[in-house]
Amino acid sequence: MSVVRRTISSRTVLFPRAIQSVNRSFNTLQEPSPPLSHGIHVLYCPDSVGIVANISECIASRGGNILEADVFVPQNKNVFYSRSEFVFDPIKWPRAQMDEDILNLSKKFNAKRSVVRVPSIDPKYKIAVFASKQDHCLVDLLLAWQDGKLPIDISSVISNHDRLPNSHVMRFLERHEIPYHYLSTSKDDKREDEILQLVQDTDFLVLARYMQVLSKSFLNRYTKDIINIHHGLLPSFKGGNPCRQAFYAGVKLIGATSHFVTEELDCGPIIEQMVERVSHKDNLLSFVQKSENLEKQCLLKALKSYCELRVLPYEDNRTVVF
Repeated sequence: MSVVRRTISSRTVLFPRAIQSVNRSFNTLQEPSPPLSHGIHVLYCPDSVGIVANISECIASRGGNILEADVFVPQNKNVFYSRSEFVFDPIKWPRAQMDEDILNLSKKFNAKRSVVRVPSIDPKYKIAVFASKQDHCLVDLLLAWQDGKLPIDISSVISNHDRLPNSHVMRFLERHEIPYHYLSTSKDDKREDEILQLVQDTDFLVLARYMQVLSKSFLNRYTKDIINIHHGLLPSFKGGNPCRQAFYAGVKLIGATSHFVTEELDCGPIIEQMVERVSHKDNLLSFVQKSENLEKQCLLKALKSYCELRVLPYEDNRTVVF
C-alpha cells in the first residue's frame, strides 16, 4: 500500500507541473511567417556602371532576396539586358510600391523596357488562338492550358475552317466555355476587321498553324505581339504539304521554329527552335508525326519563355532569350 501511495502522490505532484511546462511552451511559440511571393524583373537599357548594384539594392531595400539573375552585355554595343527572379514579403513590399520602385529604377537608367511580374498576384495573360485545319498545335495548347502549365486565359479560338460540333476540339471548347469563331476567308477578304474586334482586349495572339498571312494593316492596328509556329523546313520546301516534299527529297534533319510575326513572311525574330534527325527508316507517316511533335513542343516552350519574361528584343530581327 505504501508503494501505491507514493506512486499516486508522485503523479499528483508532477502532473500539474507538466501542464504548466506545456502551457509555457505554447505561450512561447512564434507566429508563423507569412508566405513569400515570387517576382520576376527584366530590364533592357543602355549599358552603364552600377546597374546590377542598383537592381540588387532596389530588391534588398524592401526585404526581398534574389534567387537567380542573368545578365547579357553584347560586345561593342552599348546595351544591357538582365532578368532577375526574387522572393519578397508582399506585406512589406506591396505591389503598388513595387511598381513605383521599378519605375524609378527604369527612369534612372533610361530603360527601353522594364517589366516586373508577380505571377501569384498579377492577372494571367489573355490570349486568342488562331488555327486552320490542322489540330495538333491547337490541341496541345488547350491541354497545356487545362493543366495549368501556362499563365494564360484563352478568350477565344479563331479559325478559317469550320469544325463539326461533335469533334474533340469543339467538345473541349464547349466544356470549358471558350468561344469558337469560324470566319471563312478568301484571297480578297481575310476578315481582318472582324478579327480585330474579337481580339482587341487580348495581351498577345498565338498562331497555332494558322495558314493565313496577316496583312501589314492588321499588324499595325493590333500593335501587340503575335507568336507563330511553323515547320523548320523553310525556305527549302515552300507551298503545300512541305513535309511530303521534304520526305521525298530525303532530308535527314527536320525542325520547327517559333517566332514573332512581322510584315515579312516567316522572318520575324526567333524565340525557339527544335530539330530532330530522321532517316531512311521513317515512312511518310512517322516523318509527319515527328514534324508535328516538334511543332507542338517548340510552340509550348516559346510561350512558356514569353510568359516568364525570358524573351527580349535584340537588334532589328533578333532576340535575347534567358
